[in-house]
Amino acid sequence: MTTNESAELFLPATRRERVVDWQAPGPAAKAAAGMSGMEAMCAIRDGLLPEPPMARLIDFRLRVAEPGRIVMELEPHESLENTIGLLHGATAAALLDTAMGCAISTMLPAGQGAVTLDLKLTYLRPLSVRSGTISAEGRLIKLGRQTSYTEGFVRDGAGNLAVHATATFSMIGEGGKAK
Repeated sequence: MTTNESAELFLPATRRERVVDWQAPGPAAKAAAGMSGMEAMCAIRDGLLPEPPMARLIDFRLRVAEPGRIVMELEPHESLENTIGLLHGATAAALLDTAMGCAISTMLPAGQGAVTLDLKLTYLRPLSVRSGTISAEGRLIKLGRQTSYTEGFVRDGAGNLAVHATATFSMIGEGGKAK
């Protein structure tokens, strides 16, 4: 690559900018503190609580909140691409980590939560801005007092499985017994 060819990659005409706004997470966490996990997930889905900053950064939305199951959706955009024109693998990882953790939350009382211990993803097909609406589903496999297990799926706009995941979460908080 010549110096001129390299310089052309940085022309103002190819420059993109994306502004991200979000609500401070502290007040939202305080507002959700007295809610069960399911109540908090429904409040986020319904716009009664603001979305977490990470959801705003990547631009995914909570669409389905059911006991033990969450579905997030993302309209892919080029700011999520890597240098080979595909969505970066961290996009699916963030979607799945969130969806699987939230699936656990739907079964928890107020004051209890879950944090990721491990996350294993298997990428089955590439995703791109041409993939259509991407959905990430998190499902609770086993809810435990100390550790919980989940499974997740990312599908492209045609419903094709693109990523499969499993994760283990550590249970935190003093919310009493899980439902």
